[in-house]
Amino acid sequence: PDSLPDSLPADSFGLAVVEAFRGELIHLICTDSKGRIRRYAIKDPSMNNWTAMAIAARNELIADFPVCNKSFSLSYSGHDL
Repeated sequence: PDSLPDSLPADSFGLAVVEAFRGELIHLICTDSKGRIRRYAIKDPSMNNWTAMAIAARNELIADFPVCNKSFSLSYSGHDL
């Protein structure tokens, strides 16, 4: 579905985990006692992959960084979600 229902279940927790282009993508939603959204969070796959890229680039020449960076195809904006 491309929209939320008119009312959500009260005091509920929802979690969706899917495999996206860059890896595991997670959406989390929590509602309060009136069914209103209390928390919504997204974990982008790049959050894990940036750490892997930093480890891969250690002790390498600075000139190799652009190639290493592009090989991971990371999302710059997704890391800040």
